[in-house]
Amino acid sequence: MRTAVTSTPVVLTVALALAGATTAARAQDLTNTGTQLTVQPGALLAVPGALVNQAGATLTPGGTVQVGGNFTNAGTVAPASGTVVFTGTADQTLTPGGATLANVEVRNTGPAGANRVLLPADLTISQQLTLTGGMLRTAPAATLRLASGAGLAGEASGRYVQGNLEVARANVQGTTPVDFGNGVMLNPNGNTLGTVRVTRAAGLQLAGVSYGQNPANRTQKGIDRVWTIAAEQAPTTPADLTFSWLADDDNGSSDFRQAQVWRMPDNGTAWEPVGPRADASARSIAARTAAFSRWTVSSVANPLPVTLATFTAEAQGADALLRWTTASELRNDRFELESSADGRTFQRLGQVAGHGTTALASSYQWLDRNLARYAADVVYYRLRQVDFDGTSAYSPVRTVRVVGPVSFVAQVYPNPSSPAEAVALLVRTPSAGPATWELFDAVGRLLARTTADLPAGSTTLPLPQLADLATGVYLLQVRQGGQQQIVKLIRR
Repeated sequence: MRTAVTSTPVVLTVALALAGATTAARAQDLTNTGTQLTVQPGALLAVPGALVNQAGATLTPGGTVQVGGNFTNAGTVAPASGTVVFTGTADQTLTPGGATLANVEVRNTGPAGANRVLLPADLTISQQLTLTGGMLRTAPAATLRLASGAGLAGEASGRYVQGNLEVARANVQGTTPVDFGNGVMLNPNGNTLGTVRVTRAAGLQLAGVSYGQNPANRTQKGIDRVWTIAAEQAPTTPADLTFSWLADDDNGSSDFRQAQVWRMPDNGTAWEPVGPRADASARSIAARTAAFSRWTVSSVANPLPVTLATFTAEAQGADALLRWTTASELRNDRFELESSADGRTFQRLGQVAGHGTTALASSYQWLDRNLARYAADVVYYRLRQVDFDGTSAYSPVRTVRVVGPVSFVAQVYPNPSSPAEAVALLVRTPSAGPATWELFDAVGRLLARTTADLPAGSTTLPLPQLADLATGVYLLQVRQGGQQQIVKLIRR
């Protein structure tokens, strides 16, 4: 039997638990079809079954609203400081309908796996979320948000928020650690960060969403928690972070005596290790960083990629010296070195053999000679790490500024090229003036000639003349004043 509250708008005030007994005793469900239903502070509205607040109806939870079934809101939940308590014995669904609730308590006594409050859409809690029994689980696309100043109490094994939990803290600054309550402690270390939001994805068992995964070996994965940290103002000096998690989210790992913190940059590239390995047997580990983005943790037995500990590029006279180290490697066949004059189109320089599988630290280096040949003020470098099965991952990009006198250099990118690729000519010249470039085939026949005024420094010019070239070898002669250079072009 269902009870519908239907009448011209009135205020129904439940002053005591007994005041609602007539309705609750005769029905399992309560449907508010168009009234203003107000539960005053200190009062209790106990609904053994479902509570439905239909479109056009208003619910004001100033006291305690206790629900044994689903809670569905399609109307209005007026601002109030009361508590909605979920007391079911099986899974319950909370459909907020865009409402903000002040306080929510999960007190579900169902068996494990069937004692959840399921949240299919976003919900904001303004004061407190309390977990007394059971879980609160969001849909993968939904987020439970705790507003700035709102608290979270009672998380423990078998009793926590699964899914996406966002916690906001305003005016984060100075040197006082801030506990976000969702597994992150942040010490600004003198930075003024403004409002900081930490979103934790946990317990969803979704690769790339709630846990990190090694692209080369998908059986290797981090804990089932990923934190995304966003600050209103970026730090100018390193801040300290401490991450913690429950045993429920170990995700198959059993030994955290050597654990690693990982960060994924905002551009979505591969996970990068942050800091040294540390003992996280207590399921807590610290890191220091001047950039936030996404974070997770793994055991040493489960490196997310080949553990690239450092990668640097620095000018050494007219050359660039590239150095990198790994903390460990797993089926690592080689590193391919790539460079670019514009940061977009990279070419392969060469390769260095990896160490296969090793838990030992390894060091590598490469000398890129004659930076002037790039005809650019800055040269960009990256590593492509390749496993034995061909799986690959890229490192962060490093740059080297070209120093010394400017010489005349002409270079074509990409080279070799295919008909589908746009090809450009990069010219670096010490002085401004007219320049001519001529295109010849392999037997010396002139195919095209172009003249243009070039400024001093580096210039990038498109070469549409190459669009219709057939497969083969060609020569491009570039001249300016008494200087010239011939570039061999390969079309494939």
